[in-house]
Amino acid sequence: MRHCITVPLERHKDLSNSFATEPYECGWASEAMFFIRVQELAGEGAALTAAVQVSADGIHWVDEGTVFPPLTAPGDAFVRVQHFGGWLRLAGRVEGVETRMNVMMHLVLKS
Repeated sequence: MRHCITVPLERHKDLSNSFATEPYECGWASEAMFFIRVQELAGEGAALTAAVQVSADGIHWVDEGTVFPPLTAPGDAFVRVQHFGGWLRLAGRVEGVETRMNVMMHLVLKS
């Protein structure tokens, strides 16, 4: 029997600089998808960059290699991840002058 779970990582979160989502233990899953929805943005040259990070213990983090393209407008984006070990999270940054982005982020796991 296959299992699937959707985890809300951030809901209506205002971002204006560096961020990292809460880590999620997912060693049971065989595939993962991260979703980011940019709901609102403000400021000059606003761009959100985000990378998938992996961890063996949920404390020490390493970039996995999967990155979102820069998000510069409201809308949805996703990335797929495989071979990720025990823990996952997103880490990134909002660039620009006096920028703010309101986002929602989800992690979908399947076994």
